[in-house]
Amino acid sequence: MVLAYVLMMVNSGSEGEVAKKIAEYEEIESVSIVYGEYDLIAKVRVKDLDDLDDFLTNKVRSLPQILLTTTMIVSKEYKRNINR
Repeated sequence: MVLAYVLMMVNSGSEGEVAKKIAEYEEIESVSIVYGEYDLIAKVRVKDLDDLDDFLTNKVRSLPQILLTTTMIVSKEYKRNINR
């Protein structure tokens, strides 16, 4: 299993529209609008690197509102359980 974070720069004003579209994909665990150099960050989980490549190429980068992506592949994930 491959976990990655994808940072996306999108056309100004299209953040909400793109976030809603991206959230529909089964590979997406979460997507958030952020402030800074990038506009969106998505947490992606796929079977392997080939599936990640296919997802990024054929789904994410095919959206015309997406101008730039940066992908960070997670090497080790730590989880923190909070009981409140």
